[in-house]
This record gives sequence, structure tokens and C-alpha cells, in this order.
Amino acid sequence: MNSRFARLLVAFVLLLPVLAAHAEIRAWLDRERVSLGETATLNIETDEAGADAPDYSSLMRDFDLSGNTSSRQFEMINGQGRTRVLFAVALQPKREGLLTVPPLTVGKQRTRPLTLTATAASVAPARAGGPVFIETEVDDDEPYVQQAVGLVMRLYYAVPLLSGQLELDPPEGASLQRVGEDLQYAREIQGRRYNVIERRMLLIPERSGTLTVAGARFSGRGAGGFFDDMFGDGQRELRANGPPRILKVQSAPADAPQPWLPLRNLQLRYVAAPQQARAGEAATVIVEATADGATAAQMPELQLSGGDGAQVFAEPAQSDETFAEGRPQVKVTRRFSVVPARVGDLALAPLRLGWWDVRSDSARTAALPALQLKVAPGAAGNANAPAPSANVAPTAAPSRWVRIPGVQGGVGVWAVTTVVFALLWLVTLAWGLNRRHVAHAPNSAPAGEPQPGAGTGSLSMLKRALDAGDLGDITDALLALAKPAAADLESLLERFDDARQRDAVEQLRRARWGGGDPAAARTALRAAFAHGPRWKAARDPSLAPLAPLYPEA
Repeated sequence: MNSRFARLLVAFVLLLPVLAAHAEIRAWLDRERVSLGETATLNIETDEAGADAPDYSSLMRDFDLSGNTSSRQFEMINGQGRTRVLFAVALQPKREGLLTVPPLTVGKQRTRPLTLTATAASVAPARAGGPVFIETEVDDDEPYVQQAVGLVMRLYYAVPLLSGQLELDPPEGASLQRVGEDLQYAREIQGRRYNVIERRMLLIPERSGTLTVAGARFSGRGAGGFFDDMFGDGQRELRANGPPRILKVQSAPADAPQPWLPLRNLQLRYVAAPQQARAGEAATVIVEATADGATAAQMPELQLSGGDGAQVFAEPAQSDETFAEGRPQVKVTRRFSVVPARVGDLALAPLRLGWWDVRSDSARTAALPALQLKVAPGAAGNANAPAPSANVAPTAAPSRWVRIPGVQGGVGVWAVTTVVFALLWLVTLAWGLNRRHVAHAPNSAPAGEPQPGAGTGSLSMLKRALDAGDLGDITDALLALAKPAAADLESLLERFDDARQRDAVEQLRRARWGGGDPAAARTALRAAFAHGPRWKAARDPSLAPLAPLYPEA
């Protein structure tokens, strides 16, 4: 070891305690929008155990502060103890507008700036004035059937609560489910300060007509006053009933788009839209749909079609659901692998989703423009693929393509013919091998060569899965290659003698479970298993180091 490397190693070892002691800090608001008179909680969390509470004086220009608290939590992570310190303070805006929470110093670090929107003071609830009362709001009093209606229930209490239970029965003719966690904040009403517990619900009417949502109920115990302390146990019973809500549910219009999708807004966009591709190689297209007034379960499936010029393989959709402005909102993202069949211009059909605008009571359509790709010759065997002629009518292509259920786009007749002949060849091979005497079979095969009976009969199944199946089908086909079949990909990897095949299977595993690229995994598997699997040589029993327990006579 030279002296320079030794110095670097010593410096790295000396820096390890410094790196380990590097604290992390984050800050967030529990609400991004409040009305004047309400509060939002600013939370600051740090790993610096000895940190003191931050100086909040810079916040006083735009906010009134209250409820300053701190807590510590100790946890074990990978065998090492870690202390987290959480500071919290309630912020009540002094004015309307977009307010900035400036960076604050905690220990040796600073938080990032945050923004909070303050709106005009909301109308005081009609039942305000008592020590505890309930308010219920819905975002639409005249919804349509199967429209996602946001319902917000708020419990106001002006005395400290010791215990309690807040309930709301689901109405007949509609489904009701809770969304997210309860919010807690403070609000000043008619000169009195109330603490608020806000619970958000999702209401979906199942039939038209009048829908009655019963009032919410609260029962609990709170801290008593002077006379309760003298003549009782210092507690007082608290009860509150919210007013019922009557909704007029409308039926779906006769001219509404199908499938029925009532929303406030719907937008589509390309997250990734390539302009070029190669024949026989996958290009990635990502589509995103953002809906205001729906959940992920209500959204129709996003689909792309390559027509007769490409095959399209869709990955499972990813969704992100939120509850904003008193109603549900969702963002759905889906990734597609587009495999062009030939050189030339490729047009993916435009994506269209029909929906019903509940604000204007009219039918609307969200659409993406057709995606145009320039397809160049592929790197492996597609260099001579003919480009489509401008004088050939579009209806001439279907003669070379057929439709396969479950596959988007056309499948070449040559591909179907190849699969049929491969199946016939495998049946003939199995019949011939079955007629051979067992004694003529070799005991072992050279390392790196495909072994008869070691799963080569399932190679066609693997090719079909790579062409038209999902990642689970490909995994099942790979496991079936081994005889006996492998239990999982981990045990299967130990049987391959080819490094390319092991690497391709690793790519499949990452694509399925670790966020890898499914299209790249398919390409790697096609190339690695084009000539069948290569297994490690089976061990010859005659080379066993120990003599048999019962020698033959």
C-alpha cells in the first residue's frame, strides 16, 4: 500500500464519525390553505439531539403564534440508536394572501422556506356559541349518481377534551368511507377560541333521488369548571349532534359519454413522448391523467394503440390520491412499451377519454394528440425491414397481421406460423425422446451446453411470454425451463452457466420488484435465451468421495 492511499484511508476513517453525526432536518405544514381566524401547525423535525427550540421571532410579522410544543423520540435503526426531536407551533395568519414561512435555524441547520395561503374568514357556523358543536359540509348538494362527493365533518370544542367519540352513520343508498387522517387546528369564532377536529369522508351515491345524510354525533367528557371541581370529579359530559344534510341525486344523462365519469375537471398529458424509435426495440411512452372529483377506482383504464404497425405492452398504472378543496382528486400515471414492427413513420392513435362536467352539466372529452415516431432500422436483424410506401393504402397492412386477444396492436402472420411450427416440432421431439431407451441417454452434458430434458421444451412458452405476456408470465416461463421447475428466480439463477442469462434474469427481477425498466429486461431476455438456456453440468454420482453405505454384492 503506497503512502498516498494510506493517507486517504486514514482521512476517510477519521471522517466517518463526522458523517454519522450529520443531522437531518425537515419542516412541513399540516395544512397548505387556511381561513383568517384558523391555524396551521408548523412541524420541524431534526436528528440533532441537543438542538434547542428555534427562534420563532421572524414569524411574528405575518402570524400570531400559539401552542409551542416539543417532543423527543428514541428509536433503533440498524442497531444504532437515534433520537428525533419534533418542534411544533400553531400559526394564525394576520392577513390574506400567499404567506411565506421563512427558514428557521435549529441547532446547526436551517429549514427550507414554506408557503401558506390565507383566505378570507369563513362564515361562522350557525351552531357556534356552545362549548362543543358539529359542522358538516358537502362539496355538491346536487350530485350525480356515482359522483365522488367530498364530505367534511368538523367537531368544535372550547373546553379541553378528556375522551370522546365522533360518529357518522352511512346513509341508505350511498357508500361512505373515511379518507386520510384527522386534522387538528384552532379557529376563533365570535371572539371565542375553539379547537377543531376535521374528518374527511368520501360519499358516493348509488341511486338517484333524495339522499339523507344523518347528522354526526359526538359524546365524550371534558375538563369541568369551578363547580365541577368542587361538587364532582372535575369532569363534565359533552354531547353534540350535527344537522342532517339532504342531497338531491341526479341520474346520469342519456347523452353522457360511456363509461360514465362525472368530474369537475380532467386533463391528459404525455410525461414521456419519444420522437424516434427502432424497429423491434421498445420505446417508452408515459401518459398521465389528472382528475378533479374522482378516486383511482373510478378512473377508466388508460390505453394506447399502435394499430398494425407496432405492439404496445402496458405496465400497471400508478395512482396518487389526495383530498383537496373538500373533494377527492387523483393522478394516474401509466407506462407503455411500444415495439415498432417495421421501419418508417409510426403513428400511435390519439388517446381520448369522455367525461361529464358536473359544473356545466355538459359532455366533454379529454384527448392527447397522435404520437408520431420515426422508426429507424433495429440493431439486431431489422436493418432490412421495408419502409411503408406512401402509395400503399392503409388497408393493405392487415393482410400481414392478425389480432391476438389480450395483445394491443397486430401480430405478424409469420410470428403465429413460427409458434405453430415450433409447437409441432416440440411435440415431435418429445415423442422421439420418449421412444429412446433410458440407457442411451448421457449421464451429463458439458458445462455451458443446453441439456436435453432440462427445460428446452418450455422455450416456446418463454418466447410467447416475452412477446405477449406480462412480467409475471415471463417469470413463470423461466421457472418452467428448469427440470424440476425452480421455486423462484433466486434458485433459478444458481443453475445457469451463462453470465448473460443470469444478468438478464436479474434485470427481470429488478423490473418486477425494484423499479427497473421492463422493456430493457424483455430485450435482454430475448437476446440471452435466443438459443435456449445453458445449465451448469450435473454432478456425476460415480465421482462421489465416499463409498456407498450398502455396497452391491
